[in-house]
Amino acid sequence: MPNRANPLHQAKYALQHPGRVPAHLRRLTRDLRLRLSTRDHVSYYRAVMRSDAARSPEAAVGSKTHERWLALGQMQFDYLVDHGLKAGDRMLEIGCGNLRAGWRFIDHLDTGHYHGIDISPDILLAAQQTLVRQGLQDKLPNLALVDDLTFAFLPAGHFDVVHAHSVFSHSPVEVVDEALAHVGRILAPGGFFDFTFDRTEGSEHHVLWEDYYFRTETLLELARKHGLEGRFMDDWEQLPHKQSKIRVRQPLTH
Repeated sequence: MPNRANPLHQAKYALQHPGRVPAHLRRLTRDLRLRLSTRDHVSYYRAVMRSDAARSPEAAVGSKTHERWLALGQMQFDYLVDHGLKAGDRMLEIGCGNLRAGWRFIDHLDTGHYHGIDISPDILLAAQQTLVRQGLQDKLPNLALVDDLTFAFLPAGHFDVVHAHSVFSHSPVEVVDEALAHVGRILAPGGFFDFTFDRTEGSEHHVLWEDYYFRTETLLELARKHGLEGRFMDDWEQLPHKQSKIRVRQPLTH
């Protein structure tokens, strides 16, 4: 990905796409207002989600149309099932949103085996509506509001699969580091944590406080720092999605 924070890139993009300039200026104005009125990144992004979800919960999780919402959820579901998710697994979805992929996971997993967390109460209310539309109340999913990614209220060694799609793409490195520092505690033996991120081969950067770009090596090194083994998921790159994916797990012991 190019450095979207570079003023030259922004100027060139504006010249090529003049119709998108007003929307960017609205985002810039909102960013400045929220940065002045919130205390940290979680409260900042919670306010972003409140603003976006008020217009459209599906757009708030990154889907411009309902068809795209369905397609991205199906893509996540198919990939994870093809790469190890079984009906009997216990799953935690970080940043579950309005259950774009989550409702498919809930339907696939045994009753009570899906746990979703999010920082946004507004999007969790939309998640409840998705559950009702899909008729999945009897699967007893657990949906919880959180203020951080320490997972302190969750049991140790419980989850076979932890999943975070398009979460770290909106998180500064401190938040990513916090998640990697604590996810090992809640992983079951043999469990894994899959997450996507916006990848750059150049300098790491962010656009406003909303979009963050990392080098693969940075995230793999953070995982190693916390005793986790990570690998870049090359086959995810073949799918029609702009983000990349890493899987981390506890090292095998002999």
